[in-house]
Amino acid sequence: MANTKSAEKMVRKIARRTEVNKSRRSRVRTFVRKVEEAVASGDKAAAVKALKAAEPEIMRGVTKGVIHKNTASRKVSRLAARVKAVGA
Repeated sequence: MANTKSAEKMVRKIARRTEVNKSRRSRVRTFVRKVEEAVASGDKAAAVKALKAAEPEIMRGVTKGVIHKNTASRKVSRLAARVKAVGA
């Protein structure tokens, strides 16, 4: 339990920030899942469309501090490779 006023305030701030970050991370995961589902279904057009929607969302997660830049780049790269392989 927080002992000082400032510590109590920090607890409130952390709780708010955690909720926001949770929703942002969830949003990123949703977009990634849509790409993976499109790839699994074998629909190249849908996969490309989903990837185009997911990439800016993943990068937005970086600017908001939810995920690391390299992690996001790796995710985008791997998703792009999987989408590319759908047509082949």
